[in-house]
Amino acid sequence: MTLAEPLVIVASINGDRSKEDNPNVPRSDAEVIECALACYDAGAAIVHAHPQDRAATGEQAAQDYLKAWGLIREARPGAVWYPTLTTELGGEIGHILALDDAIGMHFGCVDPGGVPFARLDSEGVPRGYFYTNSLDSINADFATLRERNLGVQLAIFEPHYLRIVLAFHAAGKLPKGAVLNLYFSGAHGVFGPNSMPFGLPPTEKALDAYLEVIEGSGLPWTVSVWGGDLFETPLAQLAIARGGHLMVGLEPYFQPERTPTNAELAARAVSMAQAAGRPVADRDDALEVLRCPRRN
Repeated sequence: MTLAEPLVIVASINGDRSKEDNPNVPRSDAEVIECALACYDAGAAIVHAHPQDRAATGEQAAQDYLKAWGLIREARPGAVWYPTLTTELGGEIGHILALDDAIGMHFGCVDPGGVPFARLDSEGVPRGYFYTNSLDSINADFATLRERNLGVQLAIFEPHYLRIVLAFHAAGKLPKGAVLNLYFSGAHGVFGPNSMPFGLPPTEKALDAYLEVIEGSGLPWTVSVWGGDLFETPLAQLAIARGGHLMVGLEPYFQPERTPTNAELAARAVSMAQAAGRPVADRDDALEVLRCPRRN
């Protein structure tokens, strides 16, 4: 990679963040529509969003997404975005297939491993649960996405996630258009205050460790900081310089004293890329750089 390869900016706009975390987190359909369009205008090539109803699965979840994303696609034909997984074991990507049937998708998503999501109690003891996807479900989801000719956005919470992905890659079972989204944990983790950090910290040494593991794979990667501010760490500059890409937005971002918008974070990524002399990817650039099997 040279600095001539465009930088892909992904805006992860809401997740499970609340208005109490940041009043600019888009939760209603109208807010998601306004926010997504603003992020595209600010320079994001891809948007990732969660639905209003996190309990919905399959066709019901797809219809929930379409209330906003059907209108976004009307305003921006071919706009690239992807949803989250549902909670239906064995059917966690069923809604992605329904969305693909309805409006066409470019990427699905898989979380290939397990991670503890916990808060620290008054004694500093972790209290929470393990969020886990089995090897069988990962294998099945990869097979389904390959059959659909969809790329896959991969959440990398912990180093072992990479080992699992690389095993599928070596076996020729990883979908084309696989993207490694390297998640680093800030002080506030996934839940905000009192969260137990996960995985690796947002440092150059941690990035070096991940890049050593994936060296030679040829898989594109992004960096993001969860429970912190990506731009207060060295990771954004390092990713721009080393051929990676950036995931920004209010799902990972958390700083109690600041309440930026998603579009402001995307614009900041654009400014950083421009200062480094690296062009910013538009929609078509992103699909090419990430080797998405669909370019329509």
